[in-house]
Amino acid sequence: MNLFSTSSLILCLSSIFFSLIVYRNDRANRVSKAWLYASISFSGWSMGLYGVTSTSSKDYALLWQYLLDVSAIFLPALYFNFLSEFFKFKNFNWRVFFLSISGLISIFSFTDYFKHGVISKYDFFWIDPGSYYIIFPIYFVCHALIAMSIMLYQFVINRKDSVLRGQIRNTMIAGIMGYTGGVSNFFPQFFNVYPYGNYLVILFIVFMVYGVLRYKLLSAKVISAQIFSTAIILVFLFNVLRSVEFKDWLINFAIFLLVLFFSVLTIRSVNEEVKSREKIEQLAKDLEDTNVHLQELDQQKSEFVSLASHQLRGPLTAVKGYASMLLDGDFGPTDGEVKDAISKIYASTNDLVVLVGDYLDVSRIEQGRMQYDFSTFDLRDLAGTVVTELKPNIEKAKLQLDFDYDQTGEFRVNADQGKIKQVVSNLIDNSVKYTPKGSIHIWISHSAPNKVLLSISDTGVGIHPDVLPRLFEKFTRAPDASKTNIMGTGLGLYVAKKMIEAHHGRIWAESAGQGKGSSFFIELDTI
Repeated sequence: MNLFSTSSLILCLSSIFFSLIVYRNDRANRVSKAWLYASISFSGWSMGLYGVTSTSSKDYALLWQYLLDVSAIFLPALYFNFLSEFFKFKNFNWRVFFLSISGLISIFSFTDYFKHGVISKYDFFWIDPGSYYIIFPIYFVCHALIAMSIMLYQFVINRKDSVLRGQIRNTMIAGIMGYTGGVSNFFPQFFNVYPYGNYLVILFIVFMVYGVLRYKLLSAKVISAQIFSTAIILVFLFNVLRSVEFKDWLINFAIFLLVLFFSVLTIRSVNEEVKSREKIEQLAKDLEDTNVHLQELDQQKSEFVSLASHQLRGPLTAVKGYASMLLDGDFGPTDGEVKDAISKIYASTNDLVVLVGDYLDVSRIEQGRMQYDFSTFDLRDLAGTVVTELKPNIEKAKLQLDFDYDQTGEFRVNADQGKIKQVVSNLIDNSVKYTPKGSIHIWISHSAPNKVLLSISDTGVGIHPDVLPRLFEKFTRAPDASKTNIMGTGLGLYVAKKMIEAHHGRIWAESAGQGKGSSFFIELDTI
C-alpha cells in the first residue's frame, strides 16, 4: 500500500464516518441529508481511487476506475445540492438539471470515448483518457466556479450575521481545498504531472470538521466526542491494515476491537447526557413559556374583575341608597315584615358593596394602579371615628366594646387616611362578625420610639394554627369560618396587608387557637 492509496483510504473512511455522525445526530435536517449524499459520492470516489492505486491487477483496477468515475461525476451536482439546502435556495429545477447532466456523463464514462481503460503510471494504475474525456474536467471546473461564486456572494450579503459568515468562510476554504485537490487529479491525463494536490482533499475533511465544531455547521450536537472517537478508531484500523505478520495483525485487531468497544460506550454516554440536558432545557423553556402565559391570563383576569366590579358598583350603590331611604321613611312609613325585608336587602347590598370593593382593590394592587393620598392625621381620632360608625353593629351583636389608648404622647401619622380607615374598619368589622358573644378590646399605644401600635382583640372563634401563617394570603379562610360569616371571601386581610405594606408598616395576627379569640395588630411610623 503506497502513500497515495493510503491517503485515499483515509479520505474514504473519514468522510463516510463524519457524514454518518452528522446525519445520525440530526436526521430531520435537510442540510444533513444533503451532506450525507455528497459524502457518499465523495467516499465512493476516494474508495475507487484507493482501489485503482493499490491493486496489482489491471482488470481489478478498471473495475475500481468505473466506481471512481461515476462517483466523481455525481459529486459536483450533489455538492451543489448541499449548498442549495444550506442557503435554503428554492432551485429544484437547477438541481434536477445538474443531476441529469451527471447521469448522462456517468453513462458516457463507460464508453471508449471517455476512457480506453487504465495504464501503469507513477507506480500505480491510472486512467487512460479517451478522445472526449475533456468534457468531465470542464464540467467539474464549471461546477467549482459556480459553487465558489455562490459562497462568495452569500458571504458578502450576510455582513450582519457573524455566525453564518463564519460558516460560509469555513465552507469556502474547505471547498477550495477539495476542488483544488480534485482538479489536480486531471493533471496526469494532460500534463504528466503527479497529482500532489490530491493530498489537499484531506484538508477538505479537516475544515468541514472544524466548521461543525467551531461554527455549529450542520447542527451536529454531540459530534465532537464522536469525531474524536472515530479518529481514534481510524488510527487503530490503519495499524491493523499495515500489519504484515499474522501475530501483529492479531494483536492489532484485538486492540482495535477493544478501542471500538470503549469508543461506542463513550459516544452513547455523551449522547445520553446531551439528550438529558436538552430535555431539561426544553422543559425549562416550556415552563417559562407556561409561566408567561399564566401571567398573561392572570393579567386578563385582573382586568376582567376590575371591569366587572366597576359595572356592579353603580347598581349596588343605587339599591343600597334606595333601601336606606325606604328605611328612613323618605317614601312613606314602612312597618312590620316590609321593613324587615328592606333591612335585609340593605344589609345584603352593603355586604356586596364591600365585596365588590375588595375585588376592585385586589385588581388595582395586582396591576400596580392603587393610588395613595398621604396626609397627616391622628390615628386615635381615626379609630374613634370608625368605632362610632360601627357602634350600631356592635350593639346589635350585643358585644362589649372597650376603646383605650395610652394617655401619654400623640399618635400622628403621615398616611392615606381613607386607606387606613378602610383597614381599621375591616379589622373591627371582622372581630364583630367572628365574635358570637363576649367583647372586643381596641388599644392604641407606642410600641417603640416613633412607632404607633393599634391592636384589636376579641373573644371570638379564634384562628386555627395551620391557617395563621397563611391568613393574609388571597382567599384564605378558616375551615369553619363560613359558619359565622357566609359572605367572607378571604380578600379583606390580603388587601389590608398590601395597604399597610405600602405605608412601610406592619400588620399581623395572633391567636391561642380555635375558640380562644384573636388579636390583630397594625404598626405605623409616627411623625
